[in-house]
Amino acid sequence: MPVSLTAQPGAGRTFFVADLHLTDERPAATGRFFRFLDEDVAGADALYILGDLFEAWTGDDHDEQVARDTARRMKALVDAGTPVYFMHGNRDFMLAARYAARSGMTLLADPARIDLYGVPTALMHGDTLCTDDAAYQAFRRRVRHPLTLAFLRRLPQALRRRLARQARAGSQAAKASKAAEIMDVNAKEVVRVLREQQVSRLIHGHTHRPAQHAHAVDGRDCERWVLPDWYTRWGYVACDADGCTLRVDAL
Repeated sequence: MPVSLTAQPGAGRTFFVADLHLTDERPAATGRFFRFLDEDVAGADALYILGDLFEAWTGDDHDEQVARDTARRMKALVDAGTPVYFMHGNRDFMLAARYAARSGMTLLADPARIDLYGVPTALMHGDTLCTDDAAYQAFRRRVRHPLTLAFLRRLPQALRRRLARQARAGSQAAKASKAAEIMDVNAKEVVRVLREQQVSRLIHGHTHRPAQHAHAVDGRDCERWVLPDWYTRWGYVACDADGCTLRVDAL
C-alpha cells in the first residue's frame, strides 16, 4: 500500500536524489554528495533518496567506509532538523531497518504518495516503470520475494559480496545486448501509475536520463521528473510551493 506523507513548509524546499551508487571506489561522487548535504540540503524541509544510494548493498553489515561515513553524515542532518526518507533501488534493496536507524532515515515503500506543498506527488525508484524489459522484471520479482531476501541475509558477508559482483557483471552484460528504449520507462505504465496514484506529479530515478516530461492523463496535465545519476555528473530535483526545478552538473 502506498505511503502517505505530507511535506510541511519550513525552510521552503524539498530535495530529491537517486542513483548515487556510492562506493569506496568512487570517492568523487561521495565527496560531492557530502558537500550537497552541507551546502544545499542543510535546513531544508526534507531529503528524499529514491533508490541506489549505494553501488551495491549486501546487507546492513555492509562494511565499506562510505556506508559508515554516509550514516554519520545523514544522522547529523536528521538530528539538525531535516528528515531523510529512503526508498529502495535495484542496487540497495537489501538495506533494512538496522542501517536506516543508524543513519536516521525513514524507509519508504515504492511507490510512495506525498502531498508536496499542495501538489499530490508520487515517488518511485523507477525500475518498475520499465515494463518492456520483461527479463529484468522477472528477475526483480524473484530477488525481491521475502523468502529470497531472508535466505540472502543469512549467507556469510563474503559470499553476499561475491554474489553482488556476479549480479552486477550479469546486469552489465545484459544491458549491452538490449535496445536503449527497452530500458527506459513505458509511457502507458507511467500513465497507469499517475492515474492509480491520483497524482499530477511523478518523481523517479533509475533510467539515468534526467529530464522533465509532460503527460496527459484523463484530461489532466501531469508532470514527470527524472533524476540524474552521480557517475560523471550529479544533480537533484528541488521542489517548493512554486514548483520543481532540475539541476544537473558535472562532478
